[in-house]
Order: sequence, then C-alpha cells, then structure tokens
Amino acid sequence: MQSIITFIIIFGIIVCVHEYGHLYFAKKSGILVREFSIGMGPKIYAHQAKDGTVYTIRILPLGGYVRMAGWGEDTTEIKTGAPVSLTLDSDSLLVTRINLSDKVQFEQSLPMLVTAYDFEHALTITGEVNGQVKTYSVDHDATVVEEDGTELRIAPIDVQYQSASLPGRMMTNFAGPLNNFILGIVACILVAFMQGGVQDLSSNKITVTDKNLPAYQAGLRTGDTVKAINGTEVSDWQSLSDQIIKSDGKAIKVKTLKDSLVITPKKQDKAYIIGISPNLKTGFFDKVSGGVQKAATYAFTIINALKNLILHPSLNKLGGPVAMYQMTGQAAREGLTTVIGFMALLSINLGIFNLMPIPALDGGKIVMNIIEAIRRKPMKQEHETIITLVGVGFMVLLMIAVTWNDILRLFR
Repeated sequence: MQSIITFIIIFGIIVCVHEYGHLYFAKKSGILVREFSIGMGPKIYAHQAKDGTVYTIRILPLGGYVRMAGWGEDTTEIKTGAPVSLTLDSDSLLVTRINLSDKVQFEQSLPMLVTAYDFEHALTITGEVNGQVKTYSVDHDATVVEEDGTELRIAPIDVQYQSASLPGRMMTNFAGPLNNFILGIVACILVAFMQGGVQDLSSNKITVTDKNLPAYQAGLRTGDTVKAINGTEVSDWQSLSDQIIKSDGKAIKVKTLKDSLVITPKKQDKAYIIGISPNLKTGFFDKVSGGVQKAATYAFTIINALKNLILHPSLNKLGGPVAMYQMTGQAAREGLTTVIGFMALLSINLGIFNLMPIPALDGGKIVMNIIEAIRRKPMKQEHETIITLVGVGFMVLLMIAVTWNDILRLFR
C-alpha cells in the first residue's frame, strides 16, 4: 500500500506540474484551455472555473492532459441527427449550453435533432425543433455537455491553438518540459537541505557515516583530512575512494593530518567500504548550488543514456509504469529524502523525453513550430493530423512493448 500511495503522489505531482506549464502559457497566449485533467479514464471530480477551464480528476493515475481548443488538440463533434437539448439566455436569442449527455438534465431546455452546426466561425446550430427546422445563434462563451457529463466551453476560431502567435505556441509546447526541469531542480535543492548539506567531492576531508563500521572503530572522525592511503597521496574524494577500492578487502594504512591508522575494509553489497563519505558543505548557497549541480548531473546522465539507446536500441534499457512502480517502492522503503530525490530524477527524465522530436510529444510539436517559422506559413491541418497520428501510434506501440517487457522481467 505504501508503494501504491507513493507512486500516485509522485506521478501526480510530476504530471500536474508538467501540464500546468502548458495551461499557464496557453492562457497567456490567448488559447482556450477547455480541460485540465489529472489522471485518465472516467472522471471522479470536475470543477469549472470562471475562465471556462474545467479542472478534472480521473480514476487512473497514469498521466494527465490539457485540452486546448483547435486542430490537433480539441474540437467539438456532433453527429448529424443527434438529439441534444439547448439552454437559451433570458431573451431566448442565444444558446448558452448544448447538452449531448443523457446523464444530466437541465430545466427549461429545448430538445433538438441537430442537422448542422458551426461553433468556430458563424457560431450557429441548426436542427429540428417541434417538427420545424430552426437555426439559433450560439454565444461565444457557450458550453457543451459531453456524453460523459463533462461541461466544456465551445472553441471559436479566435481562441483556438492555431490562432495564437507562433512564439506563444512554441512557449506553450516548451512550458511542460520546462516545468519538469524546474521541479527537478527544486527537489534536488530540497534534498540538499534535508541532508544538511552537499558532498564536497573536491576535498579530502571526510564524514564518518556509521559508528559500527571500520573507519570509526579505527579512530577516524568526521572532519578528519585524509592525506594518503598506503603511501599514495590523495587530494579529493575520487582519488581517496579509488585507493579503498584497490585494496580489495585488505588492510590499508590511512594517514591523516593528526595520525596514521590501519583499517580493514568491510564487504557490503559486493563492495568494500570503511564507513566514510565526502565532507558536507553546509552553507545556504552551497546547498542551493549543490542541488542545481545534482539536477544537472541527472540531466547529463539521462541524455547520455538516451544517446546510448539510440545508438544501441534495446527494450531492456527502457522502463514503463511497472518498472517505475518497482523503483518507487524501493525509494519509499528508504525514506522521504530518497523519494524526493527519485521524484527529481523522474521529473527531469520526463522533461528530456518529452523534448524528443517525435510527433505527439512536445518536442515534435516544437519541430513543427520551427518548420512553420522557416516556411513562414502553417502546415496544412491534414498533414499535421497525419504526422501526429503516426507519432501517437508509435508511442502506443512503444508503451505496450515496454510494459510487456517490464512484466516479463518480473518472472525472470
């Protein structure tokens, strides 16, 4: 149960932060955000804000989305002959709500069998009412109640994605990964503060980690400076740890500024340790800069892993929801600090992955924005739709393959 709750919380925070980036800059660019959803599948909660955006929580905690008005994103579709009910304003001149659902009913609504509608340009709806064909004007801010009961704003052309400026659309697409990077950096800084500082890898000053391990028992103490091991001078943590590894479990002679000691490493998890770690830098700015450096290290590690994956493709190098759940459970058992660090790693990973130039991902959308800037005209809607569908198909197949591979690994 602890693993499940931790997984939902971590994934929920990462997705919420990512999608909020899209939401914020879409609104700044004049794009109507019809729905902001955390989770997938049937909705369990919905709230419509004054600006028309519906905030929903859905039952499956496996993602989220922002429904922006416009092609390639979200439009309203009503089948010819479909029964709907209309809500009119006080003067019975404008339609303020179109109800497509049989799950909700509204008082004083007008039943209609729809024959035609235009919610983008003319803002009209036409259909059979009491045996007569009538056309009604639709309010610019009218809402549509979808079949599942979700009430959303209609999407006139002036508030659609493609009507926003090119810089506004590019920033809207980039904002999701940007927010993931910001979350990753903030989480790494928080970990640095929770740990009381950041490791100083450039120093040969050490921290003793456990009184039950050989270093403390031999007389080493936190704050000691190691000058040499087995006669070899050490000046930083890397050279110090290399000498301990080279010992292969044999006793080593450790020279500090105050004393000379003999320590026999202890084998733990297939490695030989003596119970020391790098000295901690505890200043406020040390913690902040250390957190930023840790986030940068995560980013470069992920980029190198992606480069290796592209050069040498293998499903075993990828992990889906099953693998993430397993790693979340392990992090939860190690404590809150590990969980927050793991969240930082996942958030940065999601940001980098989403910037890959694959249609349907944010990176693919940015590539199409760049192509539009070079051509000085937008891509045809039909072409953009086809490219996006190809990308969606690829991502679905990849997710199925990765998840299946994760399941198989559980039984190996």
